Amino acid sequence: MSRPDTFTPPPGARVHQLATGRGAFAAMEMPAAPGVPHRGTALLLPGYTGSKEDFIALHTPLAARGYRTVAVDGRGQYESDGPERDESAYAQDELAQDLLSLAQVLAEAEGTRIHLLGHSLGGQISRATVLRDASPFLSLTLMSSGPARISDSQQERVTMLREALGIMSMDRVWAVMQAMEATAAPEELAEQPDTRPLRERWLRTRPAQLIATGRQLCTEPDRVDELAAVNLPYHVLSGSHDDAWPVELLDEMAVRLGALRTVIDGADHSPAVDRPAATAEALAGFWDGVGRQA
Repeated sequence: MSRPDTFTPPPGARVHQLATGRGAFAAMEMPAAPGVPHRGTALLLPGYTGSKEDFIALHTPLAARGYRTVAVDGRGQYESDGPERDESAYAQDELAQDLLSLAQVLAEAEGTRIHLLGHSLGGQISRATVLRDASPFLSLTLMSSGPARISDSQQERVTMLREALGIMSMDRVWAVMQAMEATAAPEELAEQPDTRPLRERWLRTRPAQLIATGRQLCTEPDRVDELAAVNLPYHVLSGSHDDAWPVELLDEMAVRLGALRTVIDGADHSPAVDRPAATAEALAGFWDGVGRQA
């Protein structure tokens, strides 16, 4: 689970419901900084158990580089609506259509194409979206998101979570997860920020969303060659350590895609949380380069 230091939007950002043809989605949006030339818009999609708040620390530095950023909760995540128990609503194709609808709204408002970034599960959904229709996009960044299913150890964790969600309440599952973390690494847990916002996010995420997307993480096929055939600039960004996909596997995926490859030293699976300044610098540099080529 990504653990942002705060759930409070940075100065200048606003949280609102972004209306699309497929319903409204919770968004945290930040315009380019005053006096800075507007260089483009980026749509940011979070990963499994995450939310738009995972990108909080990126908004201000990206605004300073001239980028409007729009981070969203996907269907059934945190503040975006979705059914509690209908897993079919969270099929990957359904989530890809949601993301495409969001992108089309932003691209129409922008008057040009936009940059897309997907973290972890969000990267897999972003890939499916681009394969469905790449027309609204200037580029795709896959952040800590690999070519196929997650590692064996993470498959075990996600499978345990899915099974627990089938028989236990969200509140009870949260309590069990916290107890397991405290047992595994008490010194690290003591250094974590206030967990009340994290608990609130967990309780407001729909169980069916977690069950269905967890299954996707454990069964996703390798579609890198399909993606490489789509004419877009790609960026593969990760921390220097990742327990969901080995860093070497992400290196190989970047070669197959002909993508820019960025490794954020000192970051793990959530570079936007672990090293936001370095992550924002890498993203803006990539997007600047795409803008010069467009």
